[in-house]
This record gives sequence, structure tokens and C-alpha cells, in this order.
Amino acid sequence: MFYVLHLMSDIELIKELRDTTGLSFKEIREALEEAGGDRTRAIEVLKAHGAALAQKKASRETQEGVIDAYIHATKKVGALIELLCETDFVARNPLFAELSHELVMHIAAMDPRDTEELLKQPYIKDEDISIQDLITQYIAKLGENIKVGKFIRFQI
Repeated sequence: MFYVLHLMSDIELIKELRDTTGLSFKEIREALEEAGGDRTRAIEVLKAHGAALAQKKASRETQEGVIDAYIHATKKVGALIELLCETDFVARNPLFAELSHELVMHIAAMDPRDTEELLKQPYIKDEDISIQDLITQYIAKLGENIKVGKFIRFQI
């Protein structure tokens, strides 16, 4: 009976991490095994794997992507972003659209001067991670290189 309860908590933990990270069951299970079942350590393992994956894909060409726009409810602030990826398949993925929208809203709110400043800024919805960390998470989820192309912010 104890094993069943332990197994259930493992399944709940895997489900929680899957919902949080969007990574595969296999990747999460392997991270939990490497971390000895410790949730916090497993998240660190997953971040390290994501960073390694992003670094490996960084040299790949990004010739597809989307242009996304955000206009604040006041109609006084707006932004456009060009977000690039490797294939049209990923460009049409809802996760990629989610990322582009999060980034364009961030740009409207934080007004970065250039891409370098944008990537270093803390993400407005989770100040524990940078915009670069956010993009790295999506690279791990989508399996392709992702880059911010051009962006512009307007304000009246």
C-alpha cells in the first residue's frame, strides 16, 4: 500500500512538472531519477538540460517565424516583434505563438533599447527568470532555435 501511495505522488509530481515545463514525460522522469526524486533539484536538472539544448541549437539558421503585435487597452502603448525559428511547422505551433505574445507584451511594458537589453531583463510575469531564460525554456519545449529579430515599441 505504501508503494502505491508513493507511486501516486510520483505521478502527481511528474504531472505537475509537465504542466509547468511543457516537457515530455520521459525528460521529466529522467530528471527526477537524476535528482533522487527531489522536485527542486529536478527543476534545476531540467533547466540545465534546456540550456544545453539551446546552446547546441544556437548555430542553426532561423529563417521562419512570426510577426506579433500588442496594443495596450489604453490604446496609448503598442509593440511589434519579429520572432524567428527554424521551420514553418514550429512557427505555426501554439506554443510559439504564446511565446511571441509574451515577448511583445513584455516589450510594451518594459521598453528595452535593443535585443541585448531585452534578453537580460527579468521577465515581467516571473522575475526569477530573464527573457533569455524564457526563450531557452521554449527552445527546450519546441526543439528548435528561437531568436528575437526586430522589435519596436510605440507610445503616445
